[in-house]
Amino acid sequence: MGDPTGFVKMISCAKTDRILGVHVIGANASELIAEGVVAMEFGAASEDLARICHAHPTLSEVVHEAALACDKRPLHF
Repeated sequence: MGDPTGFVKMISCAKTDRILGVHVIGANASELIAEGVVAMEFGAASEDLARICHAHPTLSEVVHEAALACDKRPLHF
């Protein structure tokens, strides 16, 4: 896309790992937030999103990275 600015931040409960919130800033944020919204609606844990295979190269990979970061194990930091 040629636009390296932006980020996704995911917040999960330290005890249950349930996703409490997702912040998305940058290009196509409206496309990326949908995955977080669905996960929160169904009471998902960050590990649930971390285990999903996200296509490469796509913007959705950043949601995967944010989910991994909740457990301090992002692939790219």
